[in-house]
Amino acid sequence: MAVCSKIKGVTRKHEWVSNLFSLMAVVMLFGTIWAGVEYQRPLLSWMSQNVILHGGSVIAAIVLDVFLIILFLNIGSSRFSEDPGASCFGTFRGRRRGGASLGSAFFSWLHHMENVNKKHR
Repeated sequence: MAVCSKIKGVTRKHEWVSNLFSLMAVVMLFGTIWAGVEYQRPLLSWMSQNVILHGGSVIAAIVLDVFLIILFLNIGSSRFSEDPGASCFGTFRGRRRGGASLGSAFFSWLHHMENVNKKHR
């Protein structure tokens, strides 16, 4: 059983879990904004001491924070899927069957984007 299917099953049975993850995503988003505004000056002075090491660690922390926010939002929104047998990881045709050509991948992606709303109505 895929990890995605297990997460969907838990969040459907226990809706408070998905609500908790949605709340954690919102708290992390606004907490990150608050921390960035509140600690901007000390953070910039700390980064100026060693730009490569400290700057890299700040960028890594930002990437980790964004990843966690998106992860929490995905777990929180997994309860809204209507079809229980639906695939967890949908992709557009260019990644499955498209050739190595950049143009064919772009047109497959464009065709996918045109049909997204038709499938989700």
